[in-house]
Amino acid sequence: MKRSGRTLKQRLQDLSYLPSYIRRARYFRGHGVHSPYIYKIVRQVFMQRKLYNPECDIYTTLEEHGIAKRRCVELANLMLVCEYRSWIIDSMSEADIIIATLDIRYPNLEAFATYARSIGATLCIMSPYNNRERWEVCQRIIDCHPSTTVDNRAYLLIFNNHLPRQRFCL
Repeated sequence: MKRSGRTLKQRLQDLSYLPSYIRRARYFRGHGVHSPYIYKIVRQVFMQRKLYNPECDIYTTLEEHGIAKRRCVELANLMLVCEYRSWIIDSMSEADIIIATLDIRYPNLEAFATYARSIGATLCIMSPYNNRERWEVCQRIIDCHPSTTVDNRAYLLIFNNHLPRQRFCL
C-alpha cells in the first residue's frame, strides 16, 4: 500500500470542508438534541408539513411578505407549539415573536436582536444565508447570545427565555 506522504492530522483536516448537510446530520430528526424543548420544536414544527390551525393569521401575513409556504407553515406551527400569543413582522414592537424578513437589512439585525433580548421575545431572522454580510451579522448575534439559537438554513430562531446556551444547526 502506497503512503500518501501526509500525516494523519493533515488528512483529517480535509474533513473540515465537508458540505454543510453532512455536518448538520447529527441533528436530523431530533437525534443529538438533548433539550426537551428544542426536541419538541424539531418534531412538531420542523418535521410537520401540515398547518395545525388553518385559521392562523400569521400564515397569510407571511405569505403576503413572500415567504415560502413550507416556512409559513413552520412558523405558524411554532406559534402554537411555543404558545406565543403575539407576533410582529419587520418592526420593533412588543410581541412574543419578532420576525425580521429580508426587508430588514443586515446592519439593523443587531438592533433587532438587542431589542428582542431586552423584552424577552424570540427573534426569527429570515434568510440568514442570503449574503455574506448578513450571515456575518447573524454569526456575531449567535456568538454573543446567552440563550438557545436554532439555525435551519431558512431562518434563524433566537430564543430569549429560560433555555441554556445551546447552538443547533438543523
